[in-house]
Amino acid sequence: MFMLKAVHHIAVIVSDYGRSKDFYTRVLGLEVLQEVYRAERGSWKLDLALNGQYVIELFSFPDPPARVSRPEASGLRHLAFAVGNLDACVKALEEKGVICEPVRTDEYTGKRFTFFEDPDKLPLELYEL
Repeated sequence: MFMLKAVHHIAVIVSDYGRSKDFYTRVLGLEVLQEVYRAERGSWKLDLALNGQYVIELFSFPDPPARVSRPEASGLRHLAFAVGNLDACVKALEEKGVICEPVRTDEYTGKRFTFFEDPDKLPLELYEL
């Protein structure tokens, strides 16, 4: 029997590497751990950390198909980030030009949350702890 210990990382394929690198690093504040160009694939791979912990890989590939977000399709629905002050985070994102949905309250936990999108329209969530 095997035992899962943690989520190691989440991989995201992006359509415009430079735009997405800027969004995840400058807008969201993730730290670059490693950036590699894989010439044989025509692909960039960017390893990103949050608070020093490796969490996201960004990949670029030539001409990836668009992600189906609406209507929602099978597969990964969204990425959620825990935050301490939702209102401050929403304000900071909006100051950088990111549009957030209206803040809602989770009917089961009583916690507040909102959604916004990355440059490829991948839904991202802020969930207040």
